[in-house]
Amino acid sequence: MSPSDSLSTPARLTATATIKLPRLFLLVVGVIYILAGLFFRDPWKADDVVGLATMMTALQGQPTAMLLPQIGTLAHAQDGPLVMWVGAFSIWLFSPFFEYFTTPLNAAIIASRLPNLLWFGLLTASVWYGSYLLGRRPEPQPLALPFGGEPTVRDYGRMIADAALLLIVATVGILWRMHETSEVPALIAFQALAFYAVARMLDQPFSGSIVLGVAVGAAFLTRGWIGALPIMLAIPFCFRPRSALWPEKKWLIITVVISLSMALLWWIPAKRLGDYWTHNWWLWNIQSFSWPRYSVLTSMLRDLPWFLWPTWPFALLALWRWRSWLAAPHIWIPLMFAVWPLVTMLFLEDVFEPEYSLMAVPAAVLAAFALPTLRRGVVNSLDWFAVMCFSLTTATVWLGWIALQTGWPRQIAHNIARQTRGYEAFVSWPALLIAGCGTLAWIALVRWRLHSKPEALWRGTVLSAGGLIVTWLMLVTLWMPVLDYVRSYRSVSAQLASALETHKAPGECVRALGVGTGQRASFLVFNDINFSYDSRCTLILQQTSSESVANGSAAFSDTGTVIWQGKRGADRHEMFRLLRVGKE
Repeated sequence: MSPSDSLSTPARLTATATIKLPRLFLLVVGVIYILAGLFFRDPWKADDVVGLATMMTALQGQPTAMLLPQIGTLAHAQDGPLVMWVGAFSIWLFSPFFEYFTTPLNAAIIASRLPNLLWFGLLTASVWYGSYLLGRRPEPQPLALPFGGEPTVRDYGRMIADAALLLIVATVGILWRMHETSEVPALIAFQALAFYAVARMLDQPFSGSIVLGVAVGAAFLTRGWIGALPIMLAIPFCFRPRSALWPEKKWLIITVVISLSMALLWWIPAKRLGDYWTHNWWLWNIQSFSWPRYSVLTSMLRDLPWFLWPTWPFALLALWRWRSWLAAPHIWIPLMFAVWPLVTMLFLEDVFEPEYSLMAVPAAVLAAFALPTLRRGVVNSLDWFAVMCFSLTTATVWLGWIALQTGWPRQIAHNIARQTRGYEAFVSWPALLIAGCGTLAWIALVRWRLHSKPEALWRGTVLSAGGLIVTWLMLVTLWMPVLDYVRSYRSVSAQLASALETHKAPGECVRALGVGTGQRASFLVFNDINFSYDSRCTLILQQTSSESVANGSAAFSDTGTVIWQGKRGADRHEMFRLLRVGKE
């Protein structure tokens, strides 16, 4: 079936379904989405605090740390340096201003998260404009109605772009990741930029090839081969023979030159300055790949559906409804950006959210093109599902908070207390006011859907995006003190710093035993505690478990003297011990 045959298009809708979504609403949605949960909290364990630690280490004046990510003395030879560069520059530029209002540490934390505004802006702009360019092409246009009334090309493309933007905002899995100081927000943004650049090359190949080269080079500098390879594989398949992009393939030479130049401008001096770091970086990237394993496949089948909710069912539906048009750019381009991250994940040693994140943008774009193919009854059913789902989540957040504060309902309060032992509940009136306003906004959105009965096709995506943002807003206001208590190492780091100040002799060093990367980064960020690799150090910080200490299986249980031990109040397993041992 030829794509030129307009009767074959599965898209059927009228002009009223593509009325313009208010730009102010999109702006408000974006601002609330990225600002809620970004500031006024501690960096949490793992990627969030690790990213901040590399930025702060880079500002300590060591040339190697500025070029090669490090956590104090630990060579963090995994990702690229781009996020560290941008974050360190932001801390250097903006933290002196924030220090007028808060402590130097909190000022640095706030400044380190300002680049997330850049990554989010790049993501949303790329998704919107890339989807708009594909949506206004002739292939996806809806069926012409016998007596007219079909949408204009511009209105249809804008509706597709608005829906894609709202769907990426409504994607559950990337919500928290977009708010952390790690490589993930930047990687999602650069993949979105690459998607936009490929779409741009359909009509402006020169500028599109330049942007594409920058996107690929930036992805490599963000997460090495794991981040760049899926994008690099998708690009040549977008330019397959007889495709709309095939005549523009010569412009890819510019893309290759730019991306390769960006990579080499970092790699050559990095190799000369830190051979140990680059060697381990190369080993980590190579050893991260393996032959497909059953455990990886099962983890993907278990985790990807919730990570990509609610876009993946619509993305699959788009492939089915547009199955006769798979070669058309509006399906083929996002499909390639989805297929190759999926294939790459099958060959990775371990996969989780940083790898899943490359599925979010293409799934949202494909899902947007499924909307014009849905019957009105199906769209209404999905609207009601979003209303019921997010009304339930907001009620659940409120019920849990009430149980935390009052002890009722008793069973829920008991379950929360088990996870937050030692936490003393209190009411933050500003947070309560914001959460209340968010709840009222959700009620107003539901009332709009019930009473206005809008015909616009983007109404379901508005409900999904609005519901998720309201739920997130309530979590990061009502529950932020609890989350900080459970996930932050600020208090245990302060205890360790106090113990070292009391017991550490002048010139005495401390080495780590079994301390994880996230924990090491936390101690560095909160109290500038660095660890030596000198085996002659007589002070050892040991990360172990309460069970190992109780049964005597923890290292140095018989030979070391325990100077201090501590843990996060809510942690029932992990604990730390500061030991003094004899010289080896």
